[in-house]
Amino acid sequence: MKQYWVYMLECRDDSYYVGVSSNVDVRVAQHASGWDPACYTHHRRPVKLVYVQSFSTPDEAIFAEKRLKGWRRAKKRALIAGDWNEIRRLSHVHGPNHPSTSSG
Repeated sequence: MKQYWVYMLECRDDSYYVGVSSNVDVRVAQHASGWDPACYTHHRRPVKLVYVQSFSTPDEAIFAEKRLKGWRRAKKRALIAGDWNEIRRLSHVHGPNHPSTSSG
């Protein structure tokens, strides 16, 4: 069964990049090498893989990628740390009436 991966990179400038791939090892190596000058990470290398999650369908992975891209920086940090209590707390602070406007 093929797997699809959502991954998060921490960039040199302390920003995060969230992506999706069917081969996360190759994709992270591409980011690290700077193979695409137009890519967000190209001028922010080196990059470090800080989070990865597998999915069984591309649609699930793309949905998760879009959701993570909408999270505030603090919530991404909590995810990287595996702090589910903080993720829940941050989800309530910025609920439906206060959506995130940054992928920070």
